[in-house]
Amino acid sequence: MKYRTIGTDPKTRREVSVLALGAMLFGSRTDEKTSFAVLDRYVEAGGNFIDTSDNYAFWVDGSQGGQSEELLGRWRRSRGVGDEIVIATKLGARPLAPGTSYVDNPEGLSPKVIRESAERSRERLGVDRLDLLYAHIEDRTVPLRETVEGFAELVAEGTVGVLGVSNHAVWRVERARALAASAGLPGYEVLQYQHSHLRPRTDIPGDLFHDGSLGTTTAELLSYLRAEPALTLVAYSPLLTGAYVRQDKPLPPDYDHPGTPARLAVLREVARETGASVNQVVLAWQIGGDLPVIPLAGASSVAQLEENLAAVVLELTEDQRARLDAAH
Repeated sequence: MKYRTIGTDPKTRREVSVLALGAMLFGSRTDEKTSFAVLDRYVEAGGNFIDTSDNYAFWVDGSQGGQSEELLGRWRRSRGVGDEIVIATKLGARPLAPGTSYVDNPEGLSPKVIRESAERSRERLGVDRLDLLYAHIEDRTVPLRETVEGFAELVAEGTVGVLGVSNHAVWRVERARALAASAGLPGYEVLQYQHSHLRPRTDIPGDLFHDGSLGTTTAELLSYLRAEPALTLVAYSPLLTGAYVRQDKPLPPDYDHPGTPARLAVLREVARETGASVNQVVLAWQIGGDLPVIPLAGASSVAQLEENLAAVVLELTEDQRARLDAAH
């Protein structure tokens, strides 16, 4: 396994594996036995960066979520896992009542919610400190300064380590970081956005933002990472939930544009040259790139995880990288 550092404060920063394991469906669609087997193998391979959220997976059974955190808590206790494993979670998008969702009834990002939701996550996970805590979605009903201060209070108390943000407009990320810096408070240092080799359209209206997607890695976000080397991008859905390889699963509609065939073609070309799978090429392209990107990939079987783990040691040539980058 290879590792990189998230966070800058010596008291809270962590060394994490360059491949993160997504636990979104653990405890719901992925049963406990399989989830435990995947987690055990990931740790055996040197993985130590597991991602969840307080609302996973509410949509499976119409609940408020929490199944994934609860399963991770049971796994930690049964295996005697301590703080050598970094568990990241998120808050802000948990439905306030069963049968609702983050679109119409989210918990939000008020200081009260941040404190109470973080406490519930710590209880479910069975940890004293949340190693990495994200603001999951925007909450424009709460003044940004109050959200910044709410997260900072938990860091000061030692119940949260590194702070992260997901699915926010880049301008709001920068504004929140500027507010934190001006007040001498900890700010967001890890950004979690959807990122893969194929590039989606970002102008298609979404549930949360009628102007388009806020959860996708754009040229603006990449330029922000280049300007702020202390930031790390955690790339969720790097494998597009199987769409690269499953004949029965077409690409999402926002990938239906003229640039997709060219990028798919070079992916398949490099896969043939390396003897690797397309999925492995995508992950290796992210892991070994010039920006600090950590792919976050789920696995519903140990076999899927093994394929993903093999990408960590896949070395792409400079020519292969140049072709992957340039295709359009």
